[in-house]
Amino acid sequence: MSEYIVSARKYRPMTFDSVVGQSAIATTLKNAIKVNKLAHAYLFCGPRGVGKTTCARIFAKTINCLNPREDGEACNECESCQAFNEQRSMNIHELDAASNNSVDDIRNLIDQVRIPPQIGKYKVFIIDEVHMLSTSAFNAFLKTLEEPPAHAIFILATTEKHKILPTILSRCQIYDFQRMNISDTLKHLSYVAEKEGYTYEQSALNVIAQKADGGMRDALSIFDQVVSYTGGNITYQQVIENLNVLDYDYYFRLVDLMLDQKISDSLLLYNEILNKGFEGGPFISGLASHLRDVLVSKDPQTALLLEVSDDIRRRYVEQAQRCKAQWLYRVIRLCNDCDQAYRTSRNKRLQVELTLIECAQAASDDGVSAGRRPVRILKPIFSLQTAAVQETASVAAPQQPSTVKATQQPSISPAPLPPLSSTTTRPTLKLGSLNPSIHRTPAANRRTPAQPTVATQEVHTEESLPDRPIKPSEFIIHWQAFIHTMTQNETALAQRMKIMQPDYAGEGNTQVNITVENSEIQTMMQELTPRLHAFLREKLQNKQLTISFIIPVKAETKKATFNKRDQLKHMCNLNPSLVSLGKTFKLELT
Repeated sequence: MSEYIVSARKYRPMTFDSVVGQSAIATTLKNAIKVNKLAHAYLFCGPRGVGKTTCARIFAKTINCLNPREDGEACNECESCQAFNEQRSMNIHELDAASNNSVDDIRNLIDQVRIPPQIGKYKVFIIDEVHMLSTSAFNAFLKTLEEPPAHAIFILATTEKHKILPTILSRCQIYDFQRMNISDTLKHLSYVAEKEGYTYEQSALNVIAQKADGGMRDALSIFDQVVSYTGGNITYQQVIENLNVLDYDYYFRLVDLMLDQKISDSLLLYNEILNKGFEGGPFISGLASHLRDVLVSKDPQTALLLEVSDDIRRRYVEQAQRCKAQWLYRVIRLCNDCDQAYRTSRNKRLQVELTLIECAQAASDDGVSAGRRPVRILKPIFSLQTAAVQETASVAAPQQPSTVKATQQPSISPAPLPPLSSTTTRPTLKLGSLNPSIHRTPAANRRTPAQPTVATQEVHTEESLPDRPIKPSEFIIHWQAFIHTMTQNETALAQRMKIMQPDYAGEGNTQVNITVENSEIQTMMQELTPRLHAFLREKLQNKQLTISFIIPVKAETKKATFNKRDQLKHMCNLNPSLVSLGKTFKLELT
């Protein structure tokens, strides 16, 4: 049985051309070797598993090659290359600074620098995780790093460049390695799978590439794990089961349910996701990313930005055709707000469920401006039995004459409506109607010149109203309901009305006095009084209701002001001897 070698080591690049995802750095190093312009110190920095140490080894091998090729690559045939490939080269020294970070370790390294190479031109010292060196070790290394012997080249590798002293950085050529993009990772995984004789699905390798998060070593480690699980037949379903990854399909299904406004099914799907062991935080973050990808897929040109397989990209484009851009803007904002509030929320599940409900209900709202933050309004989720609602309303509400039903039809009312005839359809009350809205009033609800004014309606209905006692709690409810019927031009006045406090007087609380701040507000409220009377008298069933707006009288106390002469005169009146004293000493007031 042959010794097993993991894919990350078995398929480690041996030439600059085989390095994945770092073509700019590989080309720079090759050109430096061809023109023989080598620095004495290099710093390779970047995330883990992106090829820093690999490029350092290839660089060390190539500069010591006895017969380099014209393109700057090593020949892999000379004694120096053979020694490197068999890991017995004496010209390459690797030091792990994570475990050898003391001053003594650096002094031992400096002693080795003095010895010239036996084969080749250079001795290359690769110090990995160099940021782990202590401050004393850095200081001991400074002089040698600045002026090494002609045969010594240092290559420092680190994942945390910011922890290295500026004096070290100034002595090195710095190369920043970038994360692998998904397409490069996908190509390399396909290459490894074909070399090993494994069968695979492109979507399965795409999941592995995304899970690796830009690290090739991580991608190959996950690949080996998946191969052990699948037995060499790598399928999409087995990969998501083994890696416990939230499937694309869940997000596609959830968005379809939102577009169809199937709130109950959306909550059940979220419960299924939780039962599989996923947390709400990664779920809502993934949903926001999915909606972003759907938004990008609205345009076929920007759909190419998605780093997914072709079949998944096709599903994104198809779903994007069903979604309105304004709805996508709105639900992405909702998901982003939920993601920020999720960390501090005590009831995290409820936080996510409310967001899912709002996203589903937003699909029915047209004309929402994309630039505004969405108005968070929850509408009824479950439909009620109409018969039960009518029976409850008929018991709670008194009968009214037909003239009221024919002439008075307020568009928004939180109070139970009086029973209508069997041939008339009862309007459904929505919770969302009790909230203020930034939208314009629909055309169907706007007043036209042909409609009777509120004052005319008051004349027709007040005579037939009974005189029910007014309860303060009912008055407050209908006062707030009237505020929500006010137009967008009256928003400022409506905000003031929300904090006004009524003072009840008269028999049955029919006289209501409300204190206002100044005469300007009093004038505005007096202009609103006819509409207010008509609305509240009809809702409270009392034609005697009268509302007055008064300005509180502030007690003004005048303070007497005296000049110096008045003060002296007052003192002389209290004490006449001051007059004789002034005459005796000839005193004058200055």
